[in-house]
Amino acid sequence: MSTASSGASPDDVAPVAVVIPCYRARATLRRALDSVLRQTVRPRELIAVDDASGDGSWEELQRIQGEIGADRLRLLRLERNQGPAAARNAGWEAAGSELVAFLDADDAWHPSKLELQARFMREHPEFALSGHLHVAGDRYADRPAGLPFVEIGAGELLRSNRFVTPSVMLRRSLAGRFRPGQRHMEDHLLWMQLALRGHRLARIELELASLYKPQFGASGQSSDLWAMASAELANYRLLRRDGLISAPGCALLLLWSGAKFLRRLAIVAARGGR
Repeated sequence: MSTASSGASPDDVAPVAVVIPCYRARATLRRALDSVLRQTVRPRELIAVDDASGDGSWEELQRIQGEIGADRLRLLRLERNQGPAAARNAGWEAAGSELVAFLDADDAWHPSKLELQARFMREHPEFALSGHLHVAGDRYADRPAGLPFVEIGAGELLRSNRFVTPSVMLRRSLAGRFRPGQRHMEDHLLWMQLALRGHRLARIELELASLYKPQFGASGQSSDLWAMASAELANYRLLRRDGLISAPGCALLLLWSGAKFLRRLAIVAARGGR
């Protein structure tokens, strides 16, 4: 584990575009946006992308934009629902900042997240992407001291997703994108592709994001788990098709994925799911 220094003026503007994909998130939008607006350093851009929600999310975004100004919140709207991958890509393409950070509309950030992570990315140009740890709900610690981090290699990422999307900050110039149309595990696929193509990834060992639902089985339905497991299997096959992993390696990963699916089914059953 290594450590990077921290500390920035609250008057600083981070060279970051924050991208928030929104789909039927009217009830949680303000919490997510407030967590960005309350950062100790301001992002250069804040872009919310409505994915044809149809539940009043777009109108809520317009209300918030009217309150804080179009110079602080830019709005994009997809004409038809295309999923989080397309919404994130749209925000990424619209961004003009050096760095892009992703936040889901039902999650939130620690107030120091942008300050600390943007500093890390500035001090460590060797990393194309960084993520960090997270908590469930509002259980943040005091402002962290220092920036301990570990490098995450391709082998670790192939075994499991080491980054939740609301923790990720990456360099806008990267050629990769989230796979359009994919609605499950599209984030994990991109992280694996980047690592396997030689980009270096790091995880800051601080809890700087708050997630408000379980990472899997949130609905308590085995069908939800199966959709995720199927997407993971498809991801490994895509990596094999593109020559990023070997045939024996792909076979082992498919077996590993099946074992994880069975374990997750047991966890959801223990919660009382059906």
